[in-house]
Amino acid sequence: MKIGKILVPLDGSALAESAIAPAVEMARPGLATVVLVHAAEAASTSSEEVREAESYLAGVAERMKQQGLTKVETSVWHGTAAGVIVNAARAHKADVIVMTTHGRGGLGRLILGSVAESVLRGTTTPILLLRAPETPVEAPQGTGQARPAKESPPNE
Repeated sequence: MKIGKILVPLDGSALAESAIAPAVEMARPGLATVVLVHAAEAASTSSEEVREAESYLAGVAERMKQQGLTKVETSVWHGTAAGVIVNAARAHKADVIVMTTHGRGGLGRLILGSVAESVLRGTTTPILLLRAPETPVEAPQGTGQARPAKESPPNE
């Protein structure tokens, strides 16, 4: 798979920024462009908030350029995080989305929702999903068992 554009959604948190290093590594071997995207909630967004988001993304882009990445774009979108990520991936023709998740399950996910799950359901763009390092790993429910493969009848 040739990767030309990598979309990285950022919200200003350390967790979201932990997706930057893997995106830089993916972009470095070739000439891929990294697109940094920030979602500004439309109902509560002032021009000052948009300027702050643009300044934040410009700072992140500058740090990435100092690491040797030459193609970095930034974009502030209005809307919900999941909707922005899906629409930005489509508009930028991203080949992959690199993003993080809290890895919440159960009640936490029910109450807070899951941006990652919403993005997964809303796009066909491949996603590299990175978990928060402090998130406990939970074994899947039930046990998986392999079934023997059907034997093919011998060729006569």
